[in-house]
Amino acid sequence: MPGQWQALLAGAPGTALQALDLLASRRRLQPGATVFRRGQAARGLLAVLDGQVGLGLVREDQGQTLERTLRGPQWLDLASAWLDEVHQQDAWCITEADVLELPMAPLRACLQERPELAEGLMRQLARQLRELGGITHELMHMDAEKRLAAWLLRRAAGLSSMALGERKRDIAAQLAIAPETLSRLMRQLKIKGLIDVQGYTVRLLAPDQLRLLAQG
Repeated sequence: MPGQWQALLAGAPGTALQALDLLASRRRLQPGATVFRRGQAARGLLAVLDGQVGLGLVREDQGQTLERTLRGPQWLDLASAWLDEVHQQDAWCITEADVLELPMAPLRACLQERPELAEGLMRQLARQLRELGGITHELMHMDAEKRLAAWLLRRAAGLSSMALGERKRDIAAQLAIAPETLSRLMRQLKIKGLIDVQGYTVRLLAPDQLRLLAQG
């Protein structure tokens, strides 16, 4: 999976990525399947290779509360196993997904032999911290329309269109707004000519203007 490794560890040499490939285990999971549970011991670094995985809380009496959606290839949890701790959130498949795990003991041995991989992992961890810091800033300092614009840009990841796999209420929960408010804001952005919505597909018609809105 050279292309997926490059997305997860950009800049690492091919021979080092091949060494990681020998350590990795993969699971093909169906929509709704559990990736890990909050409180479960973390035994390795986890990544989504393709598909969408949700992070949040699952309560028996209240169902799922989605906090973030990760779309592969992307790291799912880079921290818990390093700290020898449990997972802090629940993770489940929103769509069919390939999930990769790198077990810690052989990974540590591999990093000693190939320190260039450690640099790649540090860069990915730094990107995650910056992204989470940005999301916290949005929730504290942006109004709902700006948060939605920023979310759409982040979710599109540079593409001009995207298919939304999440339920409306899950997207609204990520933005800390009501589902009705989300519908109203989407209509507003459509009227302004910034997006087009057809079913579950959203096209960004004016990403530069969306970016200005999010930063304004």
